[in-house]
Amino acid sequence: MLLAACHSGVEQQDTGDRGLAALNPAPRQTYAFVVTINDAPGPFAVVEGSAQYDVINEQECGRIVASTGRAGRITSQEPVALEKISDTEYRGTVHLDRMLDADYYDRGVCRWKFSGAGAMLKATGADGETRFLSFIPANRFIKGETKTRHYADMGYPRESLNDYADYGEDAPEGFKPELRGSLFSATLMGKEARP
Repeated sequence: MLLAACHSGVEQQDTGDRGLAALNPAPRQTYAFVVTINDAPGPFAVVEGSAQYDVINEQECGRIVASTGRAGRITSQEPVALEKISDTEYRGTVHLDRMLDADYYDRGVCRWKFSGAGAMLKATGADGETRFLSFIPANRFIKGETKTRHYADMGYPRESLNDYADYGEDAPEGFKPELRGSLFSATLMGKEARP
């Protein structure tokens, strides 16, 4: 359940684990988020993106947890709509400054920082299917570098475990030799948008 609140003139949403958070109404640091799939054993009906943001000064600005006397971690995972460009490429938009720096708890301004972007792939979207997950950290995303994860074809469309989260491997060498000829990959990249 989302609760809208107004505090210090900032519209906020209470989303549970990240507490109160507000979206920047005028983000300016815009990047294209590119997801490229290679050698997939079949199509993906579900390709979803997300951007991770963390408050970097939660001890100075966050709500104090009574049991510890310290502020808890403040984080937000925001959805990123990905548009299908081809059978192998999807693109979306990530704003590094998507979250609004604000005084959420009357303890000082919380400063948000983009931590990275992720993608989740599912064959048809049916319950129980394998979720192929990948993530590129902010430093690589901002530099325009890539992050590739490799997955075994045998996990498509599902593993023996329901709703299995497959994080893949950094390189084919992370798999048994007999599986290395039956792999696919997802490559993530950020690209600064030019005005």
